[in-house]
Amino acid sequence: MSYVPRLKEEYSNKVLPALMEEFGYKNTMQAPRLKKIVLSRGVGEAIADKKLIDHAVNELTQITGQKAIATKSKKDVANFKLRKGMPIGAMVTLRGDRMYEFLDRLITSALPRVRDFNGIKANGFDGRGNYNLGVTEQIIFPEIDIDKVNRISGMDITFVTNAETDKEAKSLLTELGLPFKKN
Repeated sequence: MSYVPRLKEEYSNKVLPALMEEFGYKNTMQAPRLKKIVLSRGVGEAIADKKLIDHAVNELTQITGQKAIATKSKKDVANFKLRKGMPIGAMVTLRGDRMYEFLDRLITSALPRVRDFNGIKANGFDGRGNYNLGVTEQIIFPEIDIDKVNRISGMDITFVTNAETDKEAKSLLTELGLPFKKN
């Protein structure tokens, strides 16, 4: 028997039937599901110091368990001394089992470590069923050793779903365990 992530199993056993009942779907394929999670991080100071990109890539790799890549600028911006093709950030896209494992770690161990945490904001939906979450410090993840961090910086986490509306997406993410703030 192969390993199945806890949240993936919970999706098929609990979340899917709850969504089917709530929205009245006739087929399980109509129910929204999580397609991918994208973690991205901008490193604007990398124009002056190229090593900051390596640190960002290494930290994202540690957090996700999957190799992150450096993102490059798409155009020249003279005011920022930025040239096309310069590395200015890092990102990683998680799908499948790694996506569910990361989501489980985010919900159970990382978000509770945020100072004065009382839920995530529910206004990060884009109108197409995707949700964006900003994290201000990368040290909330237990994989990061605080002593080896050279600069505390945040990252963006994007949850991409195949939901048609924001209501369906919020319902899916709530059922999966994301702690949204109460109104």
